Amino acid sequence: MKYYILFGPPGAGKGTQAKFIAEKYNLLHISTGDLLRKEMAAGTPLGLQAKQLIEGGNLVPDEVVVGMIRSTFANNTEVAGFLLDGFPRTIAQAQMLDKMLADQDSKVDKVLSLTIKDETIFERIAKRAQIEGRKDDADPATIQNRIDTYHAKTEPLIDYYKNAGNYCEIPGEQTIEEVFRSICKEIG
Repeated sequence: MKYYILFGPPGAGKGTQAKFIAEKYNLLHISTGDLLRKEMAAGTPLGLQAKQLIEGGNLVPDEVVVGMIRSTFANNTEVAGFLLDGFPRTIAQAQMLDKMLADQDSKVDKVLSLTIKDETIFERIAKRAQIEGRKDDADPATIQNRIDTYHAKTEPLIDYYKNAGNYCEIPGEQTIEEVFRSICKEIG
């Protein structure tokens, strides 16, 4: 099994690229937000736990998210590997993922990091808000908060994965096709 992480700030194009990558390489795209919604809808024990926490206004703990990912890995053996999107978001989550994979004699093969400037993030999210009617993406203060949160909480993962030797940057301000070609070169 291959394990890839798709990394980048909001608006970098992760969702768009994930579809292409998953199809070309027979990978299961795992979006943690989608995974949580699916588990809750299915009424699994982890899903019920997550639903109770969310309805109580709490964040879903790392252990629950990791449990859902572990379950997804175990129940999808017909694919060539997995593409994680939205996880890990913190060093603690990255360490939990590393331990889970090490227990299976595996590791993260590559971290594909889409890089874009903050100004581009603003433009893309504002445009997406117009197209999709997403009010949460239309407020500049909300967009800035998402950017600030990414820089503060998620960017430290760059050094973590650089130290692990599996981090690569993909310039995300190219065309969709150019970004995909750059990703394919990294995957090999």
